Amino acid sequence: MPDATVSSADAPTGNPHLAPYNARGLKGRILSGVQPTGNLHLGNYLGAIRNFARLQDDYECLYCVVDQHAITVPQDPALLASQTREIAAAFLAAGVDGGKQIIFNQSMVPAHAQLAWVFNCVARMGWMSRMTQFKEKAGKDRENVSLGLFAYPALMAADILIYKATHVPVGEDQKQHLELTRDIAIKFNNDFNAPDFFPITEPLIFGAATRVMSLRDGTKKMSKSDPSDQSRINLTDDADAIALKIRRAKTDPLPMPESEADAEKRPDADNLLGIFAALADREKTDVVSEFAGKQFSEFKAALTELAVARLGPVGAEMQRLMKDPGHVDAVLRDGAARARALADPILDEVYRTVGFLKP
Repeated sequence: MPDATVSSADAPTGNPHLAPYNARGLKGRILSGVQPTGNLHLGNYLGAIRNFARLQDDYECLYCVVDQHAITVPQDPALLASQTREIAAAFLAAGVDGGKQIIFNQSMVPAHAQLAWVFNCVARMGWMSRMTQFKEKAGKDRENVSLGLFAYPALMAADILIYKATHVPVGEDQKQHLELTRDIAIKFNNDFNAPDFFPITEPLIFGAATRVMSLRDGTKKMSKSDPSDQSRINLTDDADAIALKIRRAKTDPLPMPESEADAEKRPDADNLLGIFAALADREKTDVVSEFAGKQFSEFKAALTELAVARLGPVGAEMQRLMKDPGHVDAVLRDGAARARALADPILDEVYRTVGFLKP
């Protein structure tokens, strides 16, 4: 699957699916989903959520809270509902315009699950068995995991293709799933003699500085499951909490690295430099040069000021929105209605194509 970047991810000019967007001065349609796992942190923000707002001027965007994916593993129903609102609040707080773009939760649009069943009959068992994420989540106890966890990638393909999305923002851990989506689209188009029915969705890859590591161990990815809250900066942390966590972030006794090569040998320093570069929208090389040879205390003070400036408003707006669940629910309902208006005609096309009779 070819890589692409936000600035140069346009599909080939002959792609018929791009014509309506090009006519409106847009590069295509984006679908991106986030699981309602709660406790969003800096890694989620830099890796995905802040990019959602940046894409909305160039693409038609649908941002989905994938609550149906979430129940492939056991969930507390009340917590799932709360965390669904939290993800939607994060989208809004990060700058996504819910009036212009579509923010919704997956379960409000039945066409996702309906198309997923068709794709369950198109995808091959061998394809699903090779999915790395299934192997990691199932571990050695594959006989006891849900069928939904195994079929998860078919639902992900349906999430994308029920809107004939032309582009999907992906991280390294999702590239395999998008490749499967492309395989399913190609096979459907071939099986039903329907050339170009589904687009061959292109990835949007945001490049370096999106992988954020733990503040307590620069060799481990920042994670909400880490027992230490000091290992991550939560999006809802206030300025004092952000400052304390950066001050306590693990470093080594040496001065700041003199070069990127030096930084790469020192994972804790390298992680903090990468966070600074990402928050400042600068190349890490420039940040390394600015702080080369200085004391960590000076660098951490600068990083704290930057992090509070960038994350403080997002966290404050998330907190405000979470205190107004009625407003968040209204955004989700409105988004779902607009999503259904796009999805239902495409599902009708699918049903006619495979030979289903409509009532």
